[in-house]
Parts: sequence; structure tokens; C-alpha cells
Amino acid sequence: MARKDRPKFSKESTRKALRVFQFIKPFRVPFGIGMVVLLFSTVAMLAFPRILGNLMDAVKSSSDAEVKYFIQLLIGLFFVIGFSAFLRIYLFGIVAHKSLALLKTKTYQHLISSPMSFFSQKRVGELSSRISADVSLLQETFTITIAEIIRQIITIPVGLFFLVYISGRLTVFIIALIPVIALIGVFFGKFIKKLSVIAQDDITESNKVVDETLHGIASVKAYANEFFEILRYNKSIDQSVATSIKRAKWRGMFIGLIMFVAGSGLMAIIWYGLHMVAINELDPTKGITIGELLQFALYAAFIGVSFGGTADLFSQLQKAIGATESLMDILEEKTEDIALTKSNSIKIEGNLSFNNVNFSYPSRRDIEVIRDISFSVEHGKQIAFVGPSGAGKSTIAALIFGFYKPNEGDITIDGIDFNEYHLSEIRSQMALVPQEVMLFGGTIKENIEYGKPGATDEEIFAAAKQANALEFIESFPEKFETIVGDRGIQLSGGQKQRVAIARAILRDPSILVLDEATSALDSESERLVQEALERLMKGRTSIVIAHRLSTIKNADKILVLENGKIKETGTHDELIKKENGIYKNLSNIQLMAV
Repeated sequence: MARKDRPKFSKESTRKALRVFQFIKPFRVPFGIGMVVLLFSTVAMLAFPRILGNLMDAVKSSSDAEVKYFIQLLIGLFFVIGFSAFLRIYLFGIVAHKSLALLKTKTYQHLISSPMSFFSQKRVGELSSRISADVSLLQETFTITIAEIIRQIITIPVGLFFLVYISGRLTVFIIALIPVIALIGVFFGKFIKKLSVIAQDDITESNKVVDETLHGIASVKAYANEFFEILRYNKSIDQSVATSIKRAKWRGMFIGLIMFVAGSGLMAIIWYGLHMVAINELDPTKGITIGELLQFALYAAFIGVSFGGTADLFSQLQKAIGATESLMDILEEKTEDIALTKSNSIKIEGNLSFNNVNFSYPSRRDIEVIRDISFSVEHGKQIAFVGPSGAGKSTIAALIFGFYKPNEGDITIDGIDFNEYHLSEIRSQMALVPQEVMLFGGTIKENIEYGKPGATDEEIFAAAKQANALEFIESFPEKFETIVGDRGIQLSGGQKQRVAIARAILRDPSILVLDEATSALDSESERLVQEALERLMKGRTSIVIAHRLSTIKNADKILVLENGKIKETGTHDELIKKENGIYKNLSNIQLMAV
């Protein structure tokens, strides 16, 4: 996230951040019990100075029965405080971990359901950081910070009440300190809050560098740019460290100053309190006992620690608000209307039509990528798109899958407007074999099964056989259980293509899109892949985006694109006869390159 895009703290940002509590709602029973326990333990803790002061006075009056009674009461009180602490931490732990698991799940579901336009404007590293680092930050807030803030909110007014009750004159010293502490809090608070947000964003930036580098590790090594990536990462880490150290410095100054002011005030209270103890020995109606002074000093210490601690806790809370607001921003993004549970799929014939379609990408509205595109392909037929890079071929494939919607015109399948279909249902009838196959880091079997989750071993085996993949799979010691590595790095280009084809065969789609599926392969791999593709295309509506014209000679129709428009239409034999035609020129260039 760029510095200029950092969320500003305001009523609106706080309101948005408070929406995170909706994830606590399903666990409101343990949360409510935890709050009651927190209240009870706080009151018990506040009773400690009172009982201890009475014990001191009982010792001074040599009342053995009272001393024994107060000692027993204190032991019982410590047991209650200890058990309450266990119960509170356990209950809030349940609430925190379950609610944050729900938040992670909802955020992940939202990301998965987001349209391609969202991902074209976001970086993967940033999104990964949001769902990991930001949620982890909230864990401390839910388990510790919120409970401690509530404890301090209870401690301060109750403590002040006891101070006034014990000695109004001594309480004046405490009240005089409050404006000083408040001014310090206001002065430091805004600055620390701003640095907290910057520090969190710096962490996100460094995570993005790692994510990008590891995803593109082959390019990094091919260009020997390890040194550059290390410099880039070090720069982001140095920035993060500098911000964190700056924040730590100001936080330290803030807390140190608060502790100095509170400690000095406490010493003044004890000095004046001892004076009042001396007065009490002469006139009990005008002074206080030593036990009452101890009570007062402890309550004053509780309040001082609460004021200092609350400032730090609010700093942590403000940090969490920045992280929460970023997560809420993701959850407010529009999603596609897709099913998040497996449902029965419709069955389509696969008759596809584009009718006067114009399109420009959301991030580049001023540039029309395709203009006035119209074509139709019937069930079982094969249509191919050729043309120079940037002509709009892959954009047409993206529109077929509904990754984007046309600016003008419409797309129909079996005569029904694309928008009338449920996205999940219509996509379940399609399959894509791209130029650069992205395999998941699991086994070959898992990657093929991705085309039809829950498929039997027999179905997976048959799909691999039809895809000409069985030979190389069987050559591995682990066969179908062979780990392909991150993004399929353990397999060659041709092997990955055949796994992708097996995945598509297993899916048994009505509409098949091949996006330059053989352009990056050697001759032998291309032959094997082409054989598998021909089996796959048989009886299906096939849209082929071709780089090598030799692979589309048998297409029922070839459309030649240039600058987003259809310039030529026909079969291979028809187009090759056109003098000075784009297709013929492309064919001649490829022949000369052989």
C-alpha cells in the first residue's frame, strides 16, 4: 500500500473497524461469561488494598482474631483472583481463536469470490499479508488488549471512589495529576498512532517483496538478480526497522514520562499521607491510620498503572484498528455471484456467440482492447483466433469465462445471455488449457483431480492416458503420487501441459478454450500434446488461441485479429490464398523461421 493510501483515523475508520466484532457474535456466550469473570476478578483485585489496610490496622491494635480473619480472607481472595484469571484467559482464548478463524475463512472466501478486475489491481503479497499478518495482530487485541482496557476502565473510577472515601484531601493530589497525564497522552497519542499504521504497512511491503521474488524465482536466477532482490528486500526491511525503532523511541518516552509523573505523584501522596498519620495520633477525626494510608497508596498505584497502561493499550488498539480497517476494505469489495459449495451443474450444448462486443479493462477504460467483435461457433465445432501480440485474443478467452463483462454488446451460450447463467454453473461446463500451466504444489493425481474433485482413481488414470501423460507419470517412482513442486517446477513444460489436458479431459467440458497451449513446446512435446488436444476437442465446442498456425489447419473457422478487430475470416485454405492477407503473411513469417 502506498503511503498516500494509508487509512486515516477518523470516526468513519473506527466505525468500520468495529465491524470486526460481528465475528464474535457466534461466540457471544463464552464472551459474555468471560466479561462477567473479568468484572468479578477486577472487583476482587480492587478489594485487596482494602483488606490489606485493615490487616495492618489489626496488627497495630494487636487483635489476633482480626489478623487471622484478614489473612484467611486474603488467601481466599488470591484463590478467587487466580481462578478468575485462568477462566478469563481460557474463555477469551476460545472466543479470540474461533472468531479470528471465522474472520480468516470469510476473508479467504471473499478473496476467492472476487472478480479478476480486483486481482488485476492488487498485489498477491499485499493480500497474503492482510490475511496473515493483520489477522495475527488482531489475535493479541482479542485475547489481551480488549480485556485489559475493560479492566482499566473499571479500575480507574472504582479506585477514585475509594480514594475519596479514604481521604478527600489526599485525593486532590491525584486529581491534580490527571490533566497532566491527559495532556501527555494527547500529545504522544496521535504521533504514535500514525507510526503504528506506517509500521504495519512497512511489514506488508516487505512481505510483498518476498512473495513476488519467490513466485518469480526462475526469472530472478535466470537474470542473476539475486543481489538486486536482496537489496530490494533489505531496503524494505530497513524502512520497517527504522519506523519500528522510531515508534519504540516515542512509545518509550511516552510510557517513561507517564511513569515518572505517576511515581512522583505517588511519592508526594505518601509524604503528605505520613503527615496525616501523625495528625491522626493527635486527633483521629482529622487524620488517617497507617492502614488507610497503605490502602490509599495502593489504590493510587492501581490508578497510576491503569492510566499508564491504558495509554499503551490504546496504542495497541489503534494499531489493530488500522489492520482491521484494511481487512474490512477487502470484505467491502464486490464479489462474483458464485457458489461456495458444490452444487449440481447444468448441462449446455456449447453454442457460443459474441454479438458486437466492445471491451476495455477496468484499469484502462480509455483503451478499447476489442472492438465490435461478432462471431458464433456451434456445438462440436472448432474456431481459432490468430493475430499479433496485443490483438485481443486472450481477452476474448477471459470474456468467455466471464472474468470480465463487455462494455457493449452481449455474449450468448445456447441462445441465452451469459448473464442469465449462474457463474459457477456455466464455468463448470468449461475448461481452460493455458500457455503457461499453473500446477498446485501437491501430487500429479491431485492436480489432475482438480478438474473433477472427488473423481475415482480409474477416471484419473483414463484421463491421464488420453492426455498422453501416462507414460511419463508411470516412469516416476511414486507415479501418480509424485510431488510436482511449487507451480509444477519438477515437471517439464510438455509434462505440465499434458497434466493440464488430463485435468480438462476429466472435467468433460462442453466448451474448451486453448490459449496458445503448444506455443512454448519442443517438437516432440508438441506432437504428444497436439495428439492429446485433438482427442480432447472431439465433440466439444473448442476455441483455440493459436501462435503456431500449423496447429489450426483443421479448424472449422479461423478469425484473424488486429488491434482488437476481426480483419479476416475463413478456413486455413481460404485465408492462405488471400494476397497480402494478414494470415498469409503470418504463415510466411513462420515458414521462414523454420
